[in-house]
Amino acid sequence: MGNDWSHLVDNMSNRLAPSMAKDHPNLPVVKEEGCYYYGVDGKKYLDFTSGIATTNVGHRHPKVVEAIKQGADELGHGPSGVIIYESILKLADRLAEVMPGNLDCFFFGNSGAEAIEGAIKLAKHVTQRPYIVSFIGGFHGRSMGALSVTSSKSKYRKFLQPSGSYQVPYAQVDDCPAGADPEQYVVDQLEKDFERLFAHQVTPDEVAAVLVEPVLGEGGYIVPPKAWLQKVRELCDQHGLLLIFDEVQTGFGRTGEWFASQTFDVTPDIMAIAKGIANGMPLSATVASNELMKQWPLGSHATTFGGNPIACSAANAVLDVIEEENLLENTRDVGAYAAQKLQEIKAKHSVIGRVRSVGLMIGIEIIDPQSGAPNSDGLFKVLDTALENGVLFYFGGNQTEIIRMIPPLTVTKEQIDEGLRMFDEALTAYEKEIGVHN
Repeated sequence: MGNDWSHLVDNMSNRLAPSMAKDHPNLPVVKEEGCYYYGVDGKKYLDFTSGIATTNVGHRHPKVVEAIKQGADELGHGPSGVIIYESILKLADRLAEVMPGNLDCFFFGNSGAEAIEGAIKLAKHVTQRPYIVSFIGGFHGRSMGALSVTSSKSKYRKFLQPSGSYQVPYAQVDDCPAGADPEQYVVDQLEKDFERLFAHQVTPDEVAAVLVEPVLGEGGYIVPPKAWLQKVRELCDQHGLLLIFDEVQTGFGRTGEWFASQTFDVTPDIMAIAKGIANGMPLSATVASNELMKQWPLGSHATTFGGNPIACSAANAVLDVIEEENLLENTRDVGAYAAQKLQEIKAKHSVIGRVRSVGLMIGIEIIDPQSGAPNSDGLFKVLDTALENGVLFYFGGNQTEIIRMIPPLTVTKEQIDEGLRMFDEALTAYEKEIGVHN
């Protein structure tokens, strides 16, 4: 077909569902490599999205590509259980070595939403309790079980009426009154929120688990204090509840450790992992201890495509690359460098509000410079100009006010400089357009 497929792009709205085809920015590309996309227009674009935190070891990493090719030469499909194969067994063993605590048993699926569905089903089956508690602003997927615990945007739930969960506020350090200690404030608020929940809406003995993103993802890249997550763990233990971590976006080095659980020194009972696990191949896992998983008997959950042998081969290669190229260390080092550079840019531009980061998971708030209110229109103008300049970012936040900067973990300081220069120029152009003089 070559590169002359503009007629297909023109007909996209007739062939692809709008919910699939209308995301931003719909950049037509012909190739990807490392930290770059190559467009139909002949331009090279620096990618600060990693396929939404998925291609953690860079696009088409040679070792991953080779593993996919070799895997395809041997097996194309499972299904696991009907047959068994080396790549899935090897992956389970290797993941057990890097998972936190005693999380050493895996149910492999295809997507983050599937991993969440599995986590919810496991928790309910083991405890024989009907409800899950999650956090306002969390995003856990759009299938009905995952949607029941998702509240990052109300439009995701419109007309669907998902049930079976209760929500409490996520850590909001920015709401801390002047003069108070932010860490103690969010811990105290968490205790009060759970007290109200259990006093007025649901009793603890009806709750199977508490489900939380250790860093709020689609909801705005909110990084909680370590003490807040540790208090979540403490409250679960106090009331006899399981703790589920949604590490779909934070896993596989994104926060500077293998998992955010290790960054925050909190071990959950169940974890959902996906995205970076196989660098873009469809793969995920619901993870728990062997002791817990044994209570989930044959037939209570199953999959046809989960744990695909080629995807498992890719995942094994991802683990190799993260270790061999010291990508956890690079994430901490380059992530801190990027955060510092963004603070310097923030000082120059009144349209930037807060900058939040952990590792290479960075959120940049775009605001109205007069009112300080979230500025979704301005955000998209900045994103569009940055893309014209040659760098791709993504968006997030409840009011679409957060620019997500999530480059591959292989990114260099030179590439950070290159991308942030183009971002800085986009901010300057937008401020000139609206008549702001800093």
